[in-house]
Amino acid sequence: MSHTRHTPHEGAPLRIAVVPDSFKGSAWAVDAAAAMEQGARAAFAGSGTPVEVDALPFADGGEGTLDALLGAWGTDARTADTTDALGRPVRARYGLSPDGRTGVIEAAEANGLPLVSDVPPRPLEATTRGIGPLAAALLDAGAEEILLCIGGSATTDGGAGLLTALGARLLDADGAELPDGGGALTALERLDLSGLDPRARTVRWRIACDVTNPLAGPKGAAAVFGPQKGATPDDVRTLDAGLNRLADVLARAAGTDVREIPGTGAAGGLPAPLVALLGAETVPGSRLVADVLGAEPLLARADLVLTGEGSFDGQSLSGKVVDAVRRLTPANTPVVVIAGSVSVPPERLRDAGITAAFSIARGPASLEHLREEVLPAITETALHCCRLFARRTF
Repeated sequence: MSHTRHTPHEGAPLRIAVVPDSFKGSAWAVDAAAAMEQGARAAFAGSGTPVEVDALPFADGGEGTLDALLGAWGTDARTADTTDALGRPVRARYGLSPDGRTGVIEAAEANGLPLVSDVPPRPLEATTRGIGPLAAALLDAGAEEILLCIGGSATTDGGAGLLTALGARLLDADGAELPDGGGALTALERLDLSGLDPRARTVRWRIACDVTNPLAGPKGAAAVFGPQKGATPDDVRTLDAGLNRLADVLARAAGTDVREIPGTGAAGGLPAPLVALLGAETVPGSRLVADVLGAEPLLARADLVLTGEGSFDGQSLSGKVVDAVRRLTPANTPVVVIAGSVSVPPERLRDAGITAAFSIARGPASLEHLREEVLPAITETALHCCRLFARRTF
């Protein structure tokens, strides 16, 4: 992607963009952004250089995306009564943009592994049904678009539970409704979509998806991700057979073979029926968040960019927040990473277009201590980083 770098006019303020991810387990993105902004402003205090700081909490479409979007929007989380992946009552959060047009769901609020970690895994029965009430709440609120973040799932039901919660019926050869869970899909014969909420077809669905795994087969949802959710080899075979059966039935209903579409194996196949029946788009998570928050124009006009996360390592440069920020920033604009730990070698930083990376650790310290001091440490590190630029001509 090509960019034209913003160049300030004589006397124009220096523009600093602060675009961090959360520091996992230590600080939400909105708090990390506020801490970086505080440090940046302090660095230029008394320098004679006018400064404008744009703080934008960011996320990669996985855990923490809901909180990042709420922080950027300045709205509070809403809640709805629903069920976890095993059908037990839970109260889950979701979000709505200030204009009421865009809703966001973190599916793991209803079908996440942590919610069912207190009992032995039941991979054949785990269901996405609990996501339905969150989607219904957004439809009731008049949302025109639903952003669905699908990481951390405990399910491999091909989205069948969510489809059922939206009013569809999954039937066997005798016309009986199937029970919840991916294990039951081997008996699927047809879909009855007559009761499907019509609003589910008119709302725009965008799914944050950073994997390209197909729905079924050796690289599919059951084979690759099923064991992480407690599936035995026999369970994997059953689940994979069920997902193939679901693909056959969806193809008859919609004329689309989802087995040919990369990414439909994410989160236990959750995107499959949404893509086939509702026209859902799968989008890389960081790209989706950037689009929703308007990150690209903000970064395009910046003279200096601060980003960061808890652990800046090799994975950070493969579709995570730091990678997205660098790609969206003009090539000759300095990008500085502030992180809890930094393990990316200097030559890789250079190749990735990162100007510098700094750890917030002031010296030897326990992880517990770093977590307690994370926000002051982020502020102090941002201050020192920005002081390097305080007298620089941009």
